[in-house]
Amino acid sequence: MSTTAERVQSALAGLDFRSETSREGTQVLEVQASAAWETIRRLKESAGFDSNTFVTAIDRFPVEPRFEVVWQFLASADAGRVRVRTRVGGADPRVRTITDLFPGTAYSERECWDMFGIRFDGHVGLKRLLMPQAYEHFPLRKDFPHQGIEPDKLYREWDRLRRERPVNRDLPHAPEGR
Repeated sequence: MSTTAERVQSALAGLDFRSETSREGTQVLEVQASAAWETIRRLKESAGFDSNTFVTAIDRFPVEPRFEVVWQFLASADAGRVRVRTRVGGADPRVRTITDLFPGTAYSERECWDMFGIRFDGHVGLKRLLMPQAYEHFPLRKDFPHQGIEPDKLYREWDRLRRERPVNRDLPHAPEGR
């Protein structure tokens, strides 16, 4: 049986990537954003990486491209691991979704969108996961203030709408005074 590094090298023949080994011994591949999906497809189909263990991002502010998107994969046959990373930036950072390859990444990609504002092109349900849908900010960006941004703005809007809605008198409700 070949080593993880040999399988990766063979599967990615002809693709442009840089490889290093992390402190804990995981092979880390750095690719251009435009090549990330193809790299991941080949890792799955040709190198036996059958499970995505995480999708996350790192904000490298003030460096541009600002964000590093990171995916990690597991080959269950031999417990081999590989990490893929790419850089994206600009006013609307984006990378292609891998939900067509690994459907279980849907929530991880939504979390990256919600916390960092990184769009995953092609993701059919890319919406807020942790923050309210109307929230206009991305809390894990380095330029997000520690005290938050208008922490009660959404509550005030919800309360205003609640007060404007007419009460449906046909529904049971608590007696007066409660």
